[in-house]
Amino acid sequence: KTYHSGGNEMIALSGMDLDVMDGEFLSLLGPSGCGKSTALNIMGGLLAPSAGTVTFDGKQMAGPSRDVGMMFQQAVMFPWRTTIDNVLLPVEVFGQSKKKYRERAEELLSMVGIAEFAKSYPWQLSGGMQQRAALCRVLIHSPKLLLLDEPFGALDEFTRESMNSELLRLQAHSKATAILVTHNINEAVFMSDRIAVMSARPGRLVEVIDVPFERPRSPELALTPEFAALALRARTLLGLS
Repeated sequence: KTYHSGGNEMIALSGMDLDVMDGEFLSLLGPSGCGKSTALNIMGGLLAPSAGTVTFDGKQMAGPSRDVGMMFQQAVMFPWRTTIDNVLLPVEVFGQSKKKYRERAEELLSMVGIAEFAKSYPWQLSGGMQQRAALCRVLIHSPKLLLLDEPFGALDEFTRESMNSELLRLQAHSKATAILVTHNINEAVFMSDRIAVMSARPGRLVEVIDVPFERPRSPELALTPEFAALALRARTLLGLS
């Protein structure tokens, strides 16, 4: 992806050739400003590549799709809408019946443990609760692909770990493919089936690391020598060791 401004050219992303397997959890790991979010927005059809193509489910990605759910660092909850109405927002955007999807929304809120806050407003929810609601909103159409741009980066460490476990559980339940943007090495190792390590800008793919740990994964995994070895490998590729 190349940007042009005032006669200047800035290459944000270069040499990104990546196949993602059906049902896998892949992390894009790299330093801030390396183009991770740009890559994710291109994958989601929100941004057109300057060159090359993105193919999803056998078709070239041409724009946003109900089969692709995107979640960002901020929950982006509309303050005048209740929790359940925020969850149902994509249904309205695509011109569908809220009544048809209300049961699905209630089921998702129950799955993430905030069903009792369905009629509450964002200002009545903690940051973690808002992100749980945002996760429900992403899942409302049962997407085949989840694109996650550091969705829990603004949360405290305890809540972040809890939300990561929740995300893994829901992804396993839905069997969706997931791509996570992160600059947290331990998070990438714990969450992923594979880690795509990226260089500093202009962002390019350095190496893809296989993560062989079985699922479901417990927090104790992070204390094992095998986990430490993979984290060290990622640090080395990032030039941190």
